[in-house]
Amino acid sequence: MTLLQEAREAGVPAQYIMFDSWFCSPASLHQIHEFCYDVIARVKKSEKMHFRFQDRMQDVKTIYRGRRKHRGRSAYLPSVEAEAVKNGKRLPIRLVYVRNKKKRSDYLVLVSTDLTLSEEEIIQTYGKHWNIEVFFKMCKSYLKLGKETRSISYDALTAHTSIVFARYMMLALEQRRNIDDRSLGELFYLTIDELEDLHYLDALAALLSLLMDCAQEAEILDEEQINQLLDLFVAKLPALWEKCLKQCA
Repeated sequence: MTLLQEAREAGVPAQYIMFDSWFCSPASLHQIHEFCYDVIARVKKSEKMHFRFQDRMQDVKTIYRGRRKHRGRSAYLPSVEAEAVKNGKRLPIRLVYVRNKKKRSDYLVLVSTDLTLSEEEIIQTYGKHWNIEVFFKMCKSYLKLGKETRSISYDALTAHTSIVFARYMMLALEQRRNIDDRSLGELFYLTIDELEDLHYLDALAALLSLLMDCAQEAEILDEEQINQLLDLFVAKLPALWEKCLKQCA
């Protein structure tokens, strides 16, 4: 919480705070929400982890057993809206039960305090957590993140961590220059600015506009039918994409 407080005071932008089940609890969700941050995290599958669901406190396993499962190729099983309760305060959350691809009889539990996100968006966002774990594994195994200092001072540990991360960035830069094929030749440098300026949703909006123009020129659909088709397509997109595409338009 001290780290989050300092990050907020320093103006560090963050859309979500993400962590694994070790730190996840109703108390931590409330504390982080007081910093005006949303959380996407993994919940421990424990009978001691309780949330308020259907007007009573239930553990995550009981909630799972009482819900209808999504069958077939769905990435998630049930998904429910519940409340994290701490000292009488209630915080609305979404619990998403995700299939374990390695063991179909098992599942993971994710929690999000942002109820505007779809289940797929929550899963995709938490999926980035693996890259962070690999980064810390490299720092601990090869750059002595946990062994080079024995200090228990918060400031000393912060300084040590910053030095280790600086080492990692220097090594990553050298690897990029010497191994990564994207650094060979002039093509990457000539196109990087254009790729950086063209965001994914901008590109999608441009393609949709081109498709509408082609349909009109070929006289396949009239303007009213094209607009109806486009509205139907946008309505079936995730809520965040729909909002961004309307802004692009």
